[in-house]
Amino acid sequence: MWPLYAAGFTTAFGAHGIAANLGGRSADAVRSLLVLGGLLALYDAAEVLLKPVFGSLADRVGTRPVILGGLVAFALASAAYAVAGSPPWLWAARLGQGAAASAFSPAASATVARLTPAATHGRAFGSYGFCKSIGYTAGPLLGGVLVWAGGLRLLFGVLAVLGTAVALWVAAAVPRVPPLPRRRQTLLDLARRLADPAFLGPTGALAAATAALSAGVGFLPVSGAAAGLGTITTGAAVSVLALCAAVVQPRAGRALDAERLTVRTGLAAGLAVTAAGLAAATLPGPAGVLLAAALIGTGTGVITPLGFAALAAATPAERLGQTMGAAELGRELGDAGGPLIVGAVAATATLTCGYAALAILLAAGLPLLALAHRTAASRSPGR
Repeated sequence: MWPLYAAGFTTAFGAHGIAANLGGRSADAVRSLLVLGGLLALYDAAEVLLKPVFGSLADRVGTRPVILGGLVAFALASAAYAVAGSPPWLWAARLGQGAAASAFSPAASATVARLTPAATHGRAFGSYGFCKSIGYTAGPLLGGVLVWAGGLRLLFGVLAVLGTAVALWVAAAVPRVPPLPRRRQTLLDLARRLADPAFLGPTGALAAATAALSAGVGFLPVSGAAAGLGTITTGAAVSVLALCAAVVQPRAGRALDAERLTVRTGLAAGLAVTAAGLAAATLPGPAGVLLAAALIGTGTGVITPLGFAALAAATPAERLGQTMGAAELGRELGDAGGPLIVGAVAATATLTCGYAALAILLAAGLPLLALAHRTAASRSPGR
């Protein structure tokens, strides 16, 4: 399992490590805000478009080739800019990294589900999420050190080495997971399955958690600066968010496997805690920033492993890649939508109102989540 966890770390470390340092203080840093925005959007756009495609491909040819191909492509895309170092190659490398991560990220999630018994899915996805959270936390910090030492080219070079090393590890240690026989699926069948409450409930919770996480990472530093916190203190406060998410995920997964927590209760509690964190961000002063970071991190840490475990339990094994790709698409939309909502409301009112608006939306999702669980239970009484 550890090579799969390492693949999750790689995509998280690469995404946040570069995103946080593209506009840093290095000779090859991006100076134009328009170019910076385009480079950030390019990576996410590739993921939104391609994750469902590569998830379906993993079901067709097996997950291991897709993981290996994605990691090798990630390494090559990173090496391209590390060697060339020109602006056009930066665009090409960023697009290549996003496309490559779109391949190995959902395939790795599907492999985690295939290689572990259903009774331990919570623990497996909790560990997978823990490693991704460590990547999100370490990316900006270690990436900043690398950019300070050798510019963006050094960071891309390290990512090329990391992608190559993880690919070799996967090739050596992860067994081949052959594709399972599948009955023919029409577009109507796919639409029905993706419209099933058993899919919509967990995916909606995952999207909401990612929206809150992304908004917290993006806007809590603004609140910290307004509260008089320095750059280091504000960065530490945001790190609390990622650290809480990392610590909570394995524990939530183990609680699910031990039947101390159900999916329905856990997702509802996670949404409530995350909404409370956004509400806490409206409080003035440093206490509001720290409390918001801790609550948002804790809530998302509960939701993430439970959401993926629920999706794995409700999906035929031969369609796991497709489901994980579609769920990842939902998370990407939440990743983009959360900051957009907060920013749009803040632009017309205040940042406090932006936090409150997103908190209300998450709280409104609680009855919808309960309805989805009741509908899914009525359709599959034995689930």
